[in-house]
Amino acid sequence: MDLDISGWVVVGLCAVMVGIAKTGIPGIGILVVPLMAMVLPARKSTGILLGILILADLFAIFYHRRNARWRHVIRLLPAAFAGIVVGYLMMSQISDRQLKPIIGAIVVVMLGINYWRTRARGQDAPIPAQWWFAVGLGFIAGVTTMMANAAGPVMIIYLLAMRLPKIEFVGTGAWFFFVVNWLKVPLSANLGLMTVESVKLDLMMLPFIAAGAAAGIFFLKRIPQKAFSTIVQILAVAAAIKLLF
Repeated sequence: MDLDISGWVVVGLCAVMVGIAKTGIPGIGILVVPLMAMVLPARKSTGILLGILILADLFAIFYHRRNARWRHVIRLLPAAFAGIVVGYLMMSQISDRQLKPIIGAIVVVMLGINYWRTRARGQDAPIPAQWWFAVGLGFIAGVTTMMANAAGPVMIIYLLAMRLPKIEFVGTGAWFFFVVNWLKVPLSANLGLMTVESVKLDLMMLPFIAAGAAAGIFFLKRIPQKAFSTIVQILAVAAAIKLLF
């Protein structure tokens, strides 16, 4: 990869943050998407990030192997798969130059949804939990994860609506994305987003992912998540706006 020192630092930092997001603090993952697209070509960044996410998923599902509510995972998967297919078809029609602002827009929209939920409506705002709610969010998650690996806020909204305890919240999300990310692999390879070169870079990030996964387990029990999530979202908005312009 044609990366300078600052680019390598950003990719390594993103690998650490992915590890943290997978095992402990899901909200931090949204910051990784625009950062990766800032130092790499937008299309390549999605493929490289997918490999990093899959490696981090392995740590997450091992630690949370007994913490998932599988009925929620299964409920979301059919609509998510349909969304992945739609995202794949859209990705095949757009160029790298077009994708960068699209990634930025997706991140801004996802953060806006999260802001509406937590700020405008409050942490305990009622969110519909009917079947159409799961279908709608599952589909949106599929599209956004295929195009930008940015479905984290959508999953957060759904799991909060299900009123899951913190450990089961993280565990259910970990298993959902483990399945979804593997579904994306053949489609991403067909689009040329995942290559031998990108997989090599992903494997180089493994120590950083492991460090982040360990940190996520530590933070899950100790850090005040509200203040931390606020800082992360502010930084993510700044990075996303840079992609837009």
